[in-house]
Amino acid sequence: MEHIVTVQEAVNAFAPYLEPTDAELDAIEQEAPLIGAELELLDVQIALLDRPASALGQRRLRRATHKVLAERALLANRVTAGEAA
Repeated sequence: MEHIVTVQEAVNAFAPYLEPTDAELDAIEQEAPLIGAELELLDVQIALLDRPASALGQRRLRRATHKVLAERALLANRVTAGEAA
């Protein structure tokens, strides 16, 4: 009969490394507006999957796309300016 051995000590040895670092959290915080804009674009795209695109749907899609592009530009400008890591 084989015994099942717990690996709690091995897991606990890496516990401090499982959390994101402060630099990683800062990077996520700086990218949060872009992530939100991409989620909004995805919501619009999903909503338009099962129905024909009306003028309102096309406008929502266009606005969401422009918002994503604007957020990407802002993030890229921050990175090139040295504000982001």
